[in-house]
Amino acid sequence: QVRLVESGGGSAQAGGSLRLSCAVSGYTYSSYCMAWFRQAPGKEREGVASRYTDGGSIYYADSVKGRFTISRDNAKNTWYLQMNSLKPEDTAVYSCAADPRSRVYDGCSMRDSRYNNWGQGTQVTVSS
Repeated sequence: QVRLVESGGGSAQAGGSLRLSCAVSGYTYSSYCMAWFRQAPGKEREGVASRYTDGGSIYYADSVKGRFTISRDNAKNTWYLQMNSLKPEDTAVYSCAADPRSRVYDGCSMRDSRYNNWGQGTQVTVSS
């Protein structure tokens, strides 16, 4: 059974940093797409970043380019979302998602409908 467990959410001041973690277990696939999504109150869920285990293009939402970085520790089978220069508009519940069938072009989809395995979500609150 696939399990994605997130951690690292919390509060930060504008301009600060947070790092989210997503520990993956129970996956029978060695290659898959990983994506981070976020959903702010009253808004639709949006893709933030996506990456394939075996390389290829890394996609970022325009709103986070240059500030957020998706990465992976292969030994720990844990993914990270490093968030720098945080803004109040980054406040949302962040979720990681994985699926081996979410490939698009040479990267991974940023559409939530393309992912079947989700973490529980973690709250990120950025104050001005």
